[in-house]
Amino acid sequence: MIRKIITIDEQKCNGCGLCAEACHEGAIGMVDGVAKLLRDDYCDGLGDCLPSCPTGAITFVEREAAAYDEAAVLENMKKKEAVQKSGEKKAGGCPGTQAKTIVQETEDDGLEPLACGCPGSSSKAIHRETAPTEKPAAATVPESQLRQWPVQIKLAPVNAPYFNGAHLLIAADCTAYAYADFHNRFIKNKITLIGCPKLDAVDYAEKLTEILKLNDIKSVTVVRMEVPCCGGITTAVTTALQKSGKMIPWQVLTVTTDGKVLENI
Repeated sequence: MIRKIITIDEQKCNGCGLCAEACHEGAIGMVDGVAKLLRDDYCDGLGDCLPSCPTGAITFVEREAAAYDEAAVLENMKKKEAVQKSGEKKAGGCPGTQAKTIVQETEDDGLEPLACGCPGSSSKAIHRETAPTEKPAAATVPESQLRQWPVQIKLAPVNAPYFNGAHLLIAADCTAYAYADFHNRFIKNKITLIGCPKLDAVDYAEKLTEILKLNDIKSVTVVRMEVPCCGGITTAVTTALQKSGKMIPWQVLTVTTDGKVLENI
C-alpha cells in the first residue's frame, strides 16, 4: 500500500540516538552509529521522532510500505522488556547512554587474606597503570588552565579578541570528566570551547565556521568521547574547516569512558 512513512538521511545523522529513544514503536534503531528504519510495519507514520532530531535528518515520504502492524509492535515491545529485565544490552538506542561500571585494573600483591575471611579487612595494594611520581613536599591544588570565558560553543561570541592567534580546543562535554589530567594535557595554552552534540539541539558547524573565518586560528584540536553519538562534534568541526576556506592544522583525540586516549588522527 502507498502510505506516509519516515525516511532517514544517513548523511545528516550524527548518531545521537534521540530518534530511536523517541520512537515508542521501535521502528528506528542505531546500526553502526547511524539511525535506520528497521521495519516499515513498525512505523505508524505519526512522526514522534521528528522533533527529536537535531540535524533534520528525518522527514516524511509517501511510498509503497507495509501497513502499520500494531500486534507486531506490541510483541516486539514485550521482547525488549524481557531483554531489559534480564540485564542484556539493548539492540537499539545510543551506546553512549548505556550504563556500565568502570573498574580500574589492579595487580595481585600476593598477600593472603586474613583468617576471618572478611573482604573488608583483606590487605591489598592497588597499582595504577601510570608510572608513580614522587610525592611533593606539600600538597598542592592543581591550577586551572582555562584562559577565557564563556566556554560553551553556544555562548562564545564569534569575534571575541581571545580567538585571534589562538590554538583552539573544541571538546565534548564529557571528556573533561573522563580524562583525569584534562587541564594540563588539553586546555593548557589553548582557547577552549565545549559542547554536547547529543544534548544540544543545535548544529555547531555554522558558528564554528564564523569563528574560523573571522579570526586567525593557528590550530584546532578536537577531543571527543569514544561513543558514536559524540561523532557529531567531529563532523561539525570538519564541516567548519571546509567552509572556512582556510588551511588550518587540526587533529582529533578520542577519550575512552575509562579515561584513556584511544586514538590520534
